[in-house]
Amino acid sequence: MTRQSRTSPAASERNLHQAYDTALLDLDGVVYAGGEAIAHAVESLATARADGMHLAYVTNNALRTPDAVAGHLTELGIPTEAGEVITSAQAVARLIAEQVAPGSKVLVIGGEGLRVALRERGLVPVESAEEEGLAAVVQGYGGPDLAWGRFAEASYAINRGVPWYASNTDLTIPGARGIAPGNGAAVEVVRIATGAEPQVAGKPLPPMHRETVLRTGARRPLVVGDRLDTDIEGAFNGEVDSLLVLTGVTDAAQLVVAEPRHRPTYVDRDLRGLLTGQPPVLERAGEWQCGGWISTVAGDALSLRTLVEEGGAQPDPVDGLRALCAAAWTAAGDGVCGLDAREALAALEAAGL
Repeated sequence: MTRQSRTSPAASERNLHQAYDTALLDLDGVVYAGGEAIAHAVESLATARADGMHLAYVTNNALRTPDAVAGHLTELGIPTEAGEVITSAQAVARLIAEQVAPGSKVLVIGGEGLRVALRERGLVPVESAEEEGLAAVVQGYGGPDLAWGRFAEASYAINRGVPWYASNTDLTIPGARGIAPGNGAAVEVVRIATGAEPQVAGKPLPPMHRETVLRTGARRPLVVGDRLDTDIEGAFNGEVDSLLVLTGVTDAAQLVVAEPRHRPTYVDRDLRGLLTGQPPVLERAGEWQCGGWISTVAGDALSLRTLVEEGGAQPDPVDGLRALCAAAWTAAGDGVCGLDAREALAALEAAGL
């Protein structure tokens, strides 16, 4: 089966942390949310590492330095070295350094993570569009308190023809209180003011994948993420396998209608999925079965039912989602499923997904 024609979540007889040498883990929505560890993350990662899996943390968030991220993870109970953290700030700094002269000045619209990454590449971060010899503008997530005037500063330089770069264009970022605007929303502000288009480095684009490979040396990596349009699409573009966890941005409804480049190899509830195999989805006579769930196409709708007799134990609703995805993705082919999935999704929600 080619990646372009994936019609079902894949099976794995081996536990994923033993089948792959390196987990390339997103952070926000996968390992933590709002600074606090997501349930089961700490113990799952500890077990994976103890069994020999290398862990690398790959984040589009350019606000913090690798040292700061590693320190935060260590405080959460996940011992981490700075070299195990790869950020979109590092990827965009390399991209800029390849296109401007050594020692060039770069206007920074964002946080300390961008400044440290630029210095690592021999570039000089500056704060004003009026700096003489300005070679580039770089924009990354600056946190909820980034001043509005910084967007104006970027616009002044870009409107004069200074090249513009963005660490990433994630429109949203998950936090403790819910979903908040991400760097992509801020990029839109500057785009509206300038009519320009930035060069983007972060997931799902090649510069981020290249940065990750260069820094980790992974031979058989597994991308672990919560976003279809960054983590999963990035894995697709890099031609590596992926595990989607349902602890962040993506929900069941979005997964069912995923286009081919957004269809993960595996699906699980949270990072405990790293420590297990993945059940097969079996297709028989137009029915897709996973565990105790069966999904079918009935007219213009998707249906989902369990095999459990009344009073029996409820089967795992994640198996139901796997079966539903198989039915939807098969029906969609290389497009997006247009079948009505509301009743099937309601059954999953009632089952506790």
